[in-house]
Amino acid sequence: MIRSFDGKTPRIAESAFVSEAAYVVGDVEIGEECGVWPGAVIRADFGAVKIGRNTDIEDNVVLHAWSSLEIGDNVVVGHSAMIHGTRIGNDVLIGIGAALLPGAEVGNECIIAAGAVVTEGMKVPDRSFVVGVPAEIRGEVSEEQLRRWTKGHAESYVPLARRFKEQGL
Repeated sequence: MIRSFDGKTPRIAESAFVSEAAYVVGDVEIGEECGVWPGAVIRADFGAVKIGRNTDIEDNVVLHAWSSLEIGDNVVVGHSAMIHGTRIGNDVLIGIGAALLPGAEVGNECIIAAGAVVTEGMKVPDRSFVVGVPAEIRGEVSEEQLRRWTKGHAESYVPLARRFKEQGL
């Protein structure tokens, strides 16, 4: 379901797939070749939400901008993640059930582990591997992790989203 709010209508690239079971409302911009899966909620009522290219917003994810939220290119936001942060860089994996609290920022080429809670205002540097509650940086993302969990995952989901879109799902 795609809805306008306060005169602002979501802008969705023609090549993006948005499930009919997702809820997208307000000042939202979704880039080329993105996938927004069933149960996802993208709510831009307090601030804008901008999503880059080739980004995968998986089932039951909640994106809600307190001021504004920008998500880069080639990002995977895993099932049931909750994002209230302000920025997620390029080539990032946000694991299943992870949470980014208001004001949190994630740099480029990061992995936020499943279930991690990135605390309010935390700034995660580029190439960080983050785990825990509260989240802690546990090291640097390896080339293999980057290839497998960010670039590789995005490469598999872009064609899948395209197939769903082509089949009218």
